[in-house]
Amino acid sequence: MSDSTQPAAVAAPRRQRRSRATRMLHSPMFFPLLGFIAVFIIMSLVNDRFLDVSNIENVARQGSVIGIIAVGMSFAIFTGGIDLSVGPVMALSGTLMAGLMAAGWPAPVAIAAGLCVGSLFGAFNGFCVAFGRMPPIIVTLATMGAAHGLALLYTGGYPISGLPSWFAWFGRGSLAGIQVPILIMLLVYAAGYVVLHHTPFGRYVYAVGGNEEATRLTGIRVPRTKMLVYSISGLTAAIAGLVITARLMSGQPSIGEGFELDAIAAVVLGGAAISGGRGVVLGTLVGAMLLAMLNNGLNLMGVSSYLQDVIKGGIILLAVYIGRGRDA
Repeated sequence: MSDSTQPAAVAAPRRQRRSRATRMLHSPMFFPLLGFIAVFIIMSLVNDRFLDVSNIENVARQGSVIGIIAVGMSFAIFTGGIDLSVGPVMALSGTLMAGLMAAGWPAPVAIAAGLCVGSLFGAFNGFCVAFGRMPPIIVTLATMGAAHGLALLYTGGYPISGLPSWFAWFGRGSLAGIQVPILIMLLVYAAGYVVLHHTPFGRYVYAVGGNEEATRLTGIRVPRTKMLVYSISGLTAAIAGLVITARLMSGQPSIGEGFELDAIAAVVLGGAAISGGRGVVLGTLVGAMLLAMLNNGLNLMGVSSYLQDVIKGGIILLAVYIGRGRDA
């Protein structure tokens, strides 16, 4: 080989390596995984109890409710929208399930009713956003208050108890050595992954978030896509309501306060673009577990809950800034 051809032969693999590194840096999963590993290492070093198997299981169980809600929130954010109603919808669905079971209704019917209410709330959000052309943040802010008020009206402001003892299995039980809430969360993520990444509807979700007008011009039914997206968000909130009601063994009308913010944080920490069109549901799972791990580690360190909110807020702002720089 001549001297003139050697530099070209050496440069080609270098360009390929740089290309792979560039693709990795621009992957939606890169920074979420990097952040997860960093927080895991830091928490492991500062507290000996963090690595206990029981504590790791506790982190996953604590993160399961937010993780389930965050799947539906991912659908909404991927379209460039948002759903602020998921916390109260979770509480309303959970209290309805509890109230019907306490009144003697068959548990499957009570659970189905709660899931339907969540889906219907989401469908109403989607109808207002898609056909009413109303801003998602305003619509879901209004229905957030409505769902919270309905939960309080239904319960009279008091928890509903008297649930069948076996119902606790959904929130405290285990199957094949894995806690049921974790299994439910994984099943929801598996379904979300298949829908988003292996169906035409999933491609429509990303297309709407990337360029809604261009998507409409291609013949895709944008309003129907949005209605389904918000219906899914309501459904996942109701599933989370099932899990947390079973864990507490009572219907708590105010249990969902603030959950919508944690769900949004999980999606953002998972690498999604808040403007829509970019993100992966597995990144949301990483974001939800990162948030749960951070909460658990700070609690073990004895950090004040007020300071925890400050720290989490700073991390979320950093995640948004990194995502903005990557999109530029």
